[in-house]
Amino acid sequence: MTARHGASVPSPIPLSVLTGFLGAGKTTLLNRLLKGPPPYLPPLAGEGKSNDLPPLAGPGREGDLSQTAVIINEFGEIGIDHLLVEHVDDGIVLLSTGCLCCTLRGDLIDALERLLRSLDNGRAVFSRVIIETTGLADPAPVLHVLMTHPYLVMRYRLDGIITVVDAVNGPATLDAHEEAVKQVAVADRLVLTKTDLGGDRTSLNALRARLHALNPAAPVLDAARGEADASRILNCGLYDPANKIPDVARWLAVEAYADSHHHSHDHDPNRHDAHIRAFALTTPQAVPAGAFEMFMDLVRSLHGPNLLRVKGVVKLAEHPDQPLVVHAVQHLMHPAVRLERWPDGDHSTRMVFIVRDTEPRAITELFNALLGPIAPDRPDRAAITDNPLVPFGGVDR
Repeated sequence: MTARHGASVPSPIPLSVLTGFLGAGKTTLLNRLLKGPPPYLPPLAGEGKSNDLPPLAGPGREGDLSQTAVIINEFGEIGIDHLLVEHVDDGIVLLSTGCLCCTLRGDLIDALERLLRSLDNGRAVFSRVIIETTGLADPAPVLHVLMTHPYLVMRYRLDGIITVVDAVNGPATLDAHEEAVKQVAVADRLVLTKTDLGGDRTSLNALRARLHALNPAAPVLDAARGEADASRILNCGLYDPANKIPDVARWLAVEAYADSHHHSHDHDPNRHDAHIRAFALTTPQAVPAGAFEMFMDLVRSLHGPNLLRVKGVVKLAEHPDQPLVVHAVQHLMHPAVRLERWPDGDHSTRMVFIVRDTEPRAITELFNALLGPIAPDRPDRAAITDNPLVPFGGVDR
């Protein structure tokens, strides 16, 4: 696990993933974000060149998305055609708001590389990317592209995952579709739509409580009340976009996970929620790099498919003043990044896990077995049969 240091490439472009089950309202939210406040468009340099794009409308304006590239499946599917004004490049069009839009008819890698080529050769200007996962139930494949492609991982950085939940049909969708539960569990922001369509307050509060149990750290924003604007939805990644410094406490939100795994889960077989757990590991002790790498390798090999998301900042014994930032989705690990210094006064290792069909104890005891204090003695039979190094929850079958 080698930390990635600065390379001779531009600063990574923040990329947000907009997901949610069919009919949840992703398209409506995306259209609202793109329209935003009417942009101020200063005169263009070299007027008359059809491929020149306007600069950022009102630099620094809160919620301005005019320098955003949007990747969607098909224009016709999301009803965004009325915003199109002209073609910029093959597969890329300029919207009336100043945003770019790119069709995802084939490979996501091709779309992301096409945008970069247009940016690098001066045919387009953008400073942010939003991917709407229309027709894709699982956001993991998008995240895997960003984590594993050797070039894209240097040019883009994941800003956050926004999951849209339908307040009217959401409970039934969560009951019926495991994919919908997974979308909620991995999100950085949750957006409730259709709360103004007459649902009773008790049902809405129950849905909010259910979302919080699945994902304790993700704020729930009500679109009908105007809470789901760009300033609240975007910029939820590790780095503060204004100061370009890491905000570990906000990104991890460890305190939200502290007692989450103690909440009682409904074990109704029609409720997929019972399979999801969210918890945190913390320790003030410095961790040897070799031991931590072994821990992560074992966690990924034993529980990889069930690791929905792992985020953390680690105090390594070899570099205690330069914390290591780790981020994993299922068995795939984003290249680790070593910070130049601790961004706050908390110099402890903090990791959050969102898992499926895995007891927190299985990972916690594995962590303690390799890195932590010696565990108290247990009866011999339990010590043999309840082994944290054995797959499937630590029980030797």
